[in-house]
Amino acid sequence: MSTGGGPDAGRGRTSGPGTGGPGTAPGAGLPAGPPSPASPPAPFPSYAQARRTRRRASDGRPPGRWPGAAARLLDRLSGAGPRPPQGASTTARDLAVRHRLLLALSVLLTLSLFLSYEGVHGDANPLRTSSAPALLSLDTALYALAEAEQDAAAPVPTSDFQKQISVAAQSLAAAAADDDLGGPAGRQALQTVTGLITVYAVKVQQSQLQPKGSVLREAYRSYATAILTEKGFGIQARLDDLRQRQRDTVRRQTSSGPLVWLAWSVTLLLALALVAALLETQLFLRHRFRRRYNRRLVAAALLVLAGTATVVLFTVWTQRGMTDTRTLLARPAPLPGPLIPDAGRRTASYLAGTGYRAAAAGWILIGGVLLMALADTGLRRHINDYRFTPR
Repeated sequence: MSTGGGPDAGRGRTSGPGTGGPGTAPGAGLPAGPPSPASPPAPFPSYAQARRTRRRASDGRPPGRWPGAAARLLDRLSGAGPRPPQGASTTARDLAVRHRLLLALSVLLTLSLFLSYEGVHGDANPLRTSSAPALLSLDTALYALAEAEQDAAAPVPTSDFQKQISVAAQSLAAAAADDDLGGPAGRQALQTVTGLITVYAVKVQQSQLQPKGSVLREAYRSYATAILTEKGFGIQARLDDLRQRQRDTVRRQTSSGPLVWLAWSVTLLLALALVAALLETQLFLRHRFRRRYNRRLVAAALLVLAGTATVVLFTVWTQRGMTDTRTLLARPAPLPGPLIPDAGRRTASYLAGTGYRAAAAGWILIGGVLLMALADTGLRRHINDYRFTPR
């Protein structure tokens, strides 16, 4: 009996290359392929790459003591609350910080601008209405009394003497209209001078009624001259003292001290800071919300620039007029009589317009309220979109 008769039996006993027999691993009969090339060694990292690696590794570490304290302090100052966790959206917090910054700068600029403006214009109107006219009135009284003394030496009474006495009395009455003329002591001195002028005029008239060359005539004349020219107690000495006080008042009102210059320097810096903050907020909104312009923020920036420029221009005009007035009036010697009317006209022209420019201080406060309203409404819409309520 044959044992290897069928084709299947022979096929079962043989196995071709690559077919694999029973129990043979797949691919065991395949010829081995070419060896895979070895991977090249990693290059040595450069210094810059090593620094970047160390920086990335240190990003996850908590901040040090001082940077962490500074961050917490800024969070408290901004009032926008703590920073969101890493990876979370910071838009709501960024809006809150910019909102509070714009409002704070608007308030500071308004107050600084108002105080700086008042520091110059607060004295302009009193100078125009009282101080400068009172100083000119004192000069007029001194000149009229000097002319009256010359007329008193005439051998016969003249009407010019009475005219000069009337001019002096009217000038003192005009000077007394200034309530700040030397304070209570100045008003008392004016009343004393007015009474002495009356006594002086009576003694001159009595001397002119006496016969020429008589002893009584010379006595009355000498007494009248002493009332007018006595050092320290005469009419001219008292008027010179009042004039010196009024001259100091004019100099004080027309001078800009270091505090005024400091206030204006701070004001201009605040105006630049607010404009820069408005511009940065505009760029932030354009980048974050894809809006080209925020009309309210643009209007606020234009209001700051136009308002500050107008206020500075008004201040320059007023300060120039006050400087010219000080140069004209605050001189040691009284003005000569013929120059007093011209000095009055020039002073009025120098100080023209200071009244309505001084009244513009109220518009600074109105503009400040409008500025804060524009800054608030310019960001309020985005803040409401994020449903973020500032603390």
